[in-house]
Amino acid sequence: MLLNKLKKIYFIVPISVFIILWQFVSTSSLVNITLFPPPTKVFSAFVELFNSGELLLHTKSSMWRVLTGLLIGSLFGIIFGLLTGRIKILDKSLSPLLNVFRSFPPVAIIPLVIAWFGIGDTAKLFSISFAVFFPVWINSHIGASSISVYYLRAASTLTKSIFKKWLKVILPASLPFIVAGVRTGIAIAFIMIFVSELAGSSSGLGYLISVSHLAYRIDRMIVGLLLLGFFGAVTDYIFVKLTKWGFPWLEKM
Repeated sequence: MLLNKLKKIYFIVPISVFIILWQFVSTSSLVNITLFPPPTKVFSAFVELFNSGELLLHTKSSMWRVLTGLLIGSLFGIIFGLLTGRIKILDKSLSPLLNVFRSFPPVAIIPLVIAWFGIGDTAKLFSISFAVFFPVWINSHIGASSISVYYLRAASTLTKSIFKKWLKVILPASLPFIVAGVRTGIAIAFIMIFVSELAGSSSGLGYLISVSHLAYRIDRMIVGLLLLGFFGAVTDYIFVKLTKWGFPWLEKM
């Protein structure tokens, strides 16, 4: 019983070691404490931001943008991936163009997106959706195109409905690849929310980090970075849990 409980909290050990090492290094003479503040000072900055209400405002803005962009990019990525994976004419016509766009660094398009959509939320949502779309698309495409022909033949003998074949065979068989693509998209979405909020934003964790840099508040910058990492990890964790709950037949993720 004790061993099972310890297995559930095993992640605390490396986190604790990391914090202790961080505190030791930052308070020693090895580094400048102003440039590398200890966890205690970062926690004080967290409390300061929380009490002022800034933290909630920036977190709500960033999470709304990142989750909306993630949803849009993933939805289109799954649809296009399944279509190009199973329909040869779409694969030959669309895949070369999508692969060209896939080679664009998502960060590099942000100045162009701002020129098109301005500095509002539309530009941020487009940037995140664009970046998320491609890993989800390529994974969904690989999943749909690698389905065994025997499964498809068996499905054809059981039903003549194309809709049922897609719903009951193609989509479930592609799910492990789709899940992998979305998990990659989650990480990319949190990178893009930071970058997109650096320019022309008045709220968000990326904005908080940018303003804190100008004010030389390294402790606040670290708070913003840690929150981005934390919410990214929590989003991935919730997605995996929901996937296992909704599709228990999937292998371990």
